[in-house]
Amino acid sequence: MRDWQLERKKLQFVKDLCKNPLVTDDLGTPEGSGGSTALLSFIAQNVRSYRDEVVFLLEATRLANREVVHRLAIAGIKDPVKVLPAAGIFGANASGKSQLLHAMSDMRSIVINSFRRGDRTSGIRRRPFLLDEKTRHQPSRFEIDLILDGVRWQYGFEVDDERALGEYAYHYPNGRQALVFDRDLYEVRFGTSFRTAGRALIPLLRDNALLLSVAGAVDTKDIGPLYEWFLKNMRLIDLRSRESRVSFTANLVNSAEMRHRILKLLRAADLGIVDIKIEEISPDPETQDRIRRIFAIIKEELKDNLESEDSEKEIDLEQITSTDLVNFVHEGVDGNVELDFEDESAGTMAWLGMIGPVLEVLEDGGALLVDELGASFHPYLVERLIELFQNIRTNPRCAQLIFNSHDMTILRRTNRHPLGRDQIWFTEKERNGLSTLYPLFEFKTRIDESIDLRYLEGRFGGVAHLIPGEFIEAVEPVSSSVVHETI
Repeated sequence: MRDWQLERKKLQFVKDLCKNPLVTDDLGTPEGSGGSTALLSFIAQNVRSYRDEVVFLLEATRLANREVVHRLAIAGIKDPVKVLPAAGIFGANASGKSQLLHAMSDMRSIVINSFRRGDRTSGIRRRPFLLDEKTRHQPSRFEIDLILDGVRWQYGFEVDDERALGEYAYHYPNGRQALVFDRDLYEVRFGTSFRTAGRALIPLLRDNALLLSVAGAVDTKDIGPLYEWFLKNMRLIDLRSRESRVSFTANLVNSAEMRHRILKLLRAADLGIVDIKIEEISPDPETQDRIRRIFAIIKEELKDNLESEDSEKEIDLEQITSTDLVNFVHEGVDGNVELDFEDESAGTMAWLGMIGPVLEVLEDGGALLVDELGASFHPYLVERLIELFQNIRTNPRCAQLIFNSHDMTILRRTNRHPLGRDQIWFTEKERNGLSTLYPLFEFKTRIDESIDLRYLEGRFGGVAHLIPGEFIEAVEPVSSSVVHETI
């Protein structure tokens, strides 16, 4: 493995925390099955606002809340790996909270799209750190460590604007590292078990395409599962994808079981909704043509938007002959009343758009990214959403919620303990535009400490440094003396 693959900035305190046994075997949490899947870490460098290496961990430490930790059995290892089901990122505006989630989504997009989109001249879409002329043209690096169907995997790559400079994958089928493939500018080496399948990919490989992207396109059984993980994981939920997520949730209503769950979650959120009605409408030919033109514009925009949740979805313009009208039934003074979609609040739409992806990931397992969790939700609703992932009963498959937020109630030490001390991360931006990420467990905190108050006091950094006087000067009227002088 090359030097750039070996470099880690996992500090000694992280190693010490993860070495120590979490708790005894009487956790009350289920042992993971042989088919367990979970994200353990994400590492990136020269990506978006992160010029230097950024390390994000989801392995539990000795500070973890005992009741939320998932103990996943993996091949060849006696002791289970202890995994966190949620992690929250907090910090000032423009400090790098969203940029971390977008960096994770970028990795997913490059894996999925680098082969199937473009040609040999199209280059690689990436987002390097742009505020330093040196790094603007230097490579970007991505790495993940995960458990995939009960086996530990490590995968990473390094790319510039034109080509893949390096790419590797290792797995641990017997607890020891075994090569899947290792690629540089000049050759590709395959491990013994993957040699036959791997060599069949070489004729299709391009300088500007990842080998894993090629493997996913041809559906190889040996390497394909890793590609499938990227297809289903690190999907980004943000404001731009709200409408498509609402449609996704609405489509789930066609399943009786999912309809029951969706209505339960809508009622539990105290939105006054008692039912959902989905009406299929078939527009006239003129309206159909307008819809096709709109979707054609959207399709072109999606091609140019690496960050889009729907960027990998194909839109068949010829199949647009009908659309679904979503209406909600509310409890009224004199009985139930059906309201049109546009009459609903932004909070209702946000919750409906969240329900579908959350139910899907809780059902199947996986890692879900949420930008600005709580932007349209009451703090209690945010707590309940996090609890769905933290509770073993509602999250038996170790689905993972990775989010950022400005909601300080998540950090408050209550009896519910929304997040443990190793599930809280902070971002801070330096004057030169560099973002840094660091965990709460770097600081000595008591289990009963008010994290939200200490955070707002600036003890952990990551807070905005505002200048009140400049706000006032920016909007106060010009003094009369200045006006008279001008006249």
